[in-house]
Amino acid sequence: MTRSTRSALTLTLALVLVLPGTLGVTPTTAQVTKQPTAVGTGGAVASVELLASEAGIEILRAGGNAVDAAVAAAAVLGVTEPFSCGIGGGGFMVVYRASDQSVTTIDHRETAPAAMRPDSFWEGGAPLSFSDARWSGLSAGVPGSVRGWEEALDRFGTMKFRDTLRPAIRVAREGFEVDQVFHDQVAAVEDFFDDISSTKETFLDPDGTAPDVGSTFRNPDMARAYERIAHLGSKGLYRGAIASAMVRAAQEPPLTPDANHVWRPGDMTMRDLMGYRAPLREPAAVSYRGLDVYGMGPPSSGGSTAGEALNILEGWDLGALPREQALHYFLEASAFSFADRNAYLGDSDFVDVPLQGLLSQGFADERRALIGETAAAKPVPPGDPWPFEPGSGSVATAAAAGPGGETTTHLTVSDRWGNVVSYTYTIESTGGNGITVPGWGFLLNNELTDFDFALLDHPNSVEGGKRPRSSMSPTIVLENGRPVLAVGSPGGSMIITTVLQILANHLDFGMSLPDSIAAPRASQRNSADVFAEPAFRSAWEAPLAARGHTFTTSAEIGAATGIAFLPEGLVVAAAEPVRRGGGSAMVENPD
Repeated sequence: MTRSTRSALTLTLALVLVLPGTLGVTPTTAQVTKQPTAVGTGGAVASVELLASEAGIEILRAGGNAVDAAVAAAAVLGVTEPFSCGIGGGGFMVVYRASDQSVTTIDHRETAPAAMRPDSFWEGGAPLSFSDARWSGLSAGVPGSVRGWEEALDRFGTMKFRDTLRPAIRVAREGFEVDQVFHDQVAAVEDFFDDISSTKETFLDPDGTAPDVGSTFRNPDMARAYERIAHLGSKGLYRGAIASAMVRAAQEPPLTPDANHVWRPGDMTMRDLMGYRAPLREPAAVSYRGLDVYGMGPPSSGGSTAGEALNILEGWDLGALPREQALHYFLEASAFSFADRNAYLGDSDFVDVPLQGLLSQGFADERRALIGETAAAKPVPPGDPWPFEPGSGSVATAAAAGPGGETTTHLTVSDRWGNVVSYTYTIESTGGNGITVPGWGFLLNNELTDFDFALLDHPNSVEGGKRPRSSMSPTIVLENGRPVLAVGSPGGSMIITTVLQILANHLDFGMSLPDSIAAPRASQRNSADVFAEPAFRSAWEAPLAARGHTFTTSAEIGAATGIAFLPEGLVVAAAEPVRRGGGSAMVENPD
């Protein structure tokens, strides 16, 4: 299928999904309806939540660019999706700048406090369980969101914090209606939330239960935190009152008298906060079907793993194959790429990561040669990318998958000038580490459980100042220097397979972006079973089982958003129609 044919198909199918007259209306003129797909011109925003998308559109219509709008939308998500993301966490932002057709990534992943050691999560000669490690001050990394936002605004934006945080301050003060997702996320962690006095006061009803669906939730402490940052910039978080409160909360979790769990103290200090930086890094890039695919490099494993899998898949014309055969290759390419991810990926500021080797076509050709017409026994061993890497090295001796965060958020933004942002950020698990910073209304992350803390000598082992490996995969695809697609998703290590499957759906199978996102998903991460949604199993389990694949059901995989760029300036913004309650897509000038 040619690029022009794909574009025409995308436009045709996307237009069918849009209900005319319901999108792009500001709250001051009419009631806005949440829609998962929007088509039009000018800028676009796709996120998991209506108020966040509205904030992005509000900034775009006020003259802001894609970076300004991304920060505004992300800040609102920190209020309305506080169990997935926020200023107590961090993320990765991929920025395309139209003026010079460049792609830059901003790494604001959390860092381990300087006092952390490889055995910091060990007691009595053995590693803590994930739960014991998570629900503690130990799991809190130095947050990066605010420093990352400031870096993005200073280098690529046109507005200041005081402008971009205004919508979030308004939502935090005035409140928003609790939906089923918000209620369910709190209900799932009530037993831990009620251990921490500040978390109990902020996020639970007076009777100690999750806020009721349909009730109004307000967070005036969060509004105060944003107001301080709006006035002082990142210093408002990393120095002074908020910083002091974060350190105290991590070092001495504020327990209720009847707390029924052990909460271990953490190592975060004021010096850790004051020293945090959000570096710009080169993107991880590969060529696929004549397109340039840009993702996030280390400490994220997203760009390298998805990129390696695409290089493997490049050897087959997936769109011309029977679908079950193409899906078999997709699953196997993912498994082999995950074997290499688990062996080699870590923070490249601390360990040698053979990124060029992992992303080389020669290494992918070697891995593809191992893939047959039936599923290989899992787990498959890692390959050796070092011969394809400048310099020298050796095969890693231990491979570790790591637990990976389940709850994250992704938003995708573009503007009228052609700039694009693909942004994934998180506090790791649902509710982070469960500790709300007293007086400031936001949860700390548990990102340090993304280290392979059971291994004392691995590329992703714990070390002070190090950033844990991530699976976040914000992605931008270009053709001849211009955007074709931007996409990303939450979902822990299944983020990588979600983004990879959406790319295959859209670029190989000719699906529109909305259909690519809505399609049933499967995830093979070099494990015995393929994790798959029920609809995928219903459609494809029988022919894939005949090839040796076995399956385990996963209720939902990911909650993606994206933007497709069509001829004549048209854009299609797309979010989930059902997963995680359905997302919100808006365009500046709807058709």
